[in-house]
Amino acid sequence: MENKNRVLVLDDEPIVCDRLCSMLEKTGLEVETFTDPAKAVKRLAETSFNVLITDLKMKELDGIEILSITQKVSPETKVIIITGFATVEKAKQALEMGAFDFIAKPFKLSQLRDLVIKALNLNL
Repeated sequence: MENKNRVLVLDDEPIVCDRLCSMLEKTGLEVETFTDPAKAVKRLAETSFNVLITDLKMKELDGIEILSITQKVSPETKVIIITGFATVEKAKQALEMGAFDFIAKPFKLSQLRDLVIKALNLNL
């Protein structure tokens, strides 16, 4: 029996979704990407994901709201928040609410990949 490690990527910038998807798939992970927070939340309620990577600043819902929703509909999913608008206050709030980690853009893809591997407890 194969245990797939599934990652959901939510960012309102399609290029970010494409880059993260490509990098994570090369790592051997199953990845779904969304630019629409409502569609991502719907999918999260339908399917089990090990990790959710979400942008902090989006028009409809922000990353903190996504974190809160994820904890309700899929409490076992680890949430990593990425943002180009990092502040100590937002990072502290996210971590206190239960985010697995908070990472500021720009970041190296390898840095995020390593964080996802750590969240999954994988030895790659």
